[in-house]
Amino acid sequence: MFVHSVYFWLKPDLTEEQRAQFWEGARSLTTIESVRQGHVGTPAATDRPVIDRSYSCALVVVFDDDAGHDAYQDHPVHDKFREECSPFWSKVLIYDAVTTS
Repeated sequence: MFVHSVYFWLKPDLTEEQRAQFWEGARSLTTIESVRQGHVGTPAATDRPVIDRSYSCALVVVFDDDAGHDAYQDHPVHDKFREECSPFWSKVLIYDAVTTS
């Protein structure tokens, strides 16, 4: 299993329309064929020193393998999201992990 976790920090001065476009775009990524599970959300209300709640949006998508991830990266829906929505964030961090035996 391959887990792709992406954290976005949205710019504070976005309009409601721009925010809506970002969230719609982020949700569209979970519809890509190679995605087995997809989650889009905001920071939970948990509050402990080890938890980073500074991000605006978390996108977590799960693939069967590296090939599924690679297909996702090259997918037109992913390209459209990056092209149309990248002006809306000030920072993005990505963590990729694979299941170990």
